Amino acid sequence: MLLSGCVGFGEEYTRVHGFSNRDAGAIILKGTTLAPRLGNPAHRVYETPMGMLNAIGLQNPGVDKVVTEILPELDFDETRFIANACGSTIEEYAEVCRRFDNSRIDAIEINISCPNVKEGGTSFGNYPDASAEVVAACRAATTKPIIAKLSPNQTDIAENARRCIEAGADGLAVINTIMGMAIDAETRRPVIGNVQGGLSGPAIKPVALLKVKQAYEVAAPHGVPIIGQGGITSPTDALEFIVAGASAVGVGTALFYDPLICVAINDGIRDYLSRHRIANITDLVGSLEIDVEDSAVCG
Repeated sequence: MLLSGCVGFGEEYTRVHGFSNRDAGAIILKGTTLAPRLGNPAHRVYETPMGMLNAIGLQNPGVDKVVTEILPELDFDETRFIANACGSTIEEYAEVCRRFDNSRIDAIEINISCPNVKEGGTSFGNYPDASAEVVAACRAATTKPIIAKLSPNQTDIAENARRCIEAGADGLAVINTIMGMAIDAETRRPVIGNVQGGLSGPAIKPVALLKVKQAYEVAAPHGVPIIGQGGITSPTDALEFIVAGASAVGVGTALFYDPLICVAINDGIRDYLSRHRIANITDLVGSLEIDVEDSAVCG
């Protein structure tokens, strides 16, 4: 899947020579709020060793324009299109989902990492109770499949996953970016205009793999699938996420330096299945083998 914020609203990526939307299992559209947003001040993006910081600030034209003007221009015969719903209040999340409900969108990803303005700007996704409240409100507002996008910036992602599933999530996206910052030593000022931003790319892959495993242990008994994401740049990366428990994988930062990476990942996965004589990719999901005695040892 092509991750939210990396390919705009889906139509931009079709201009990349050699790529077709059919090469992706799904395209997750840019984060959408109830009213239009201009986003954060510059700088919004900063390259880091093995990754990237971004603080775009959810710049988007608002849900009504997305539904009435952008979605009708997308070719739903090519692939699946998933909306990404954002909000500053629970009510806003629910209303955005309600307005997507009568559209052709295939599913709605709930970006619960947005700040809760009623609680001093803390992120909904960092607290299981708040996450569950958002998912429950969205569940009541739409019949579309709901995917809860989980934040890594919390104490217990497994508990958050459990609460989101109980609240009505049909799937989980694991993980969102990790909060970080960059400093210009010469000016002694933050590089990012918003001071902090979300870190993505290969640097966060080990964290993402662990979070997928932890979420899978909760989600698997309920039959809830996981989209694994965070630093995937090769077929091997994708396969590791599937073994950890992901039923699908999302690619984001890698698209910025290799727009055709999804084609290579798909080819690599097919080659792996052939070499290992595995008939179906689902046979790999959650197939991680762990020595129980060693798994409890720290350090």
